[in-house]
Amino acid sequence: MRSKLIPLVLVASMSFGAVAFAAASETKGAIKAIDEKAMTVTLEDGTTYHLPADFKLAELKVGEKVVISWEAMGKVNEASAVKAE
Repeated sequence: MRSKLIPLVLVASMSFGAVAFAAASETKGAIKAIDEKAMTVTLEDGTTYHLPADFKLAELKVGEKVVISWEAMGKVNEASAVKAE
């Protein structure tokens, strides 16, 4: 019985880690720069977030406080949503 339980516990613990790693994060801050060509927003802390191609950048303004929902994709922070705070 123990020989079957240990592998199950190991597999379950590894899958929980993958789910937590893939979860989106939220960051609050003020917009420092907007690059329409690159489809990026940079916050005052210097972190840059890439926005989806269909995102309406005209709705954002430099200096505006926002909440960005994002996921790390390698070295790129991919934003899924940007909301005014």
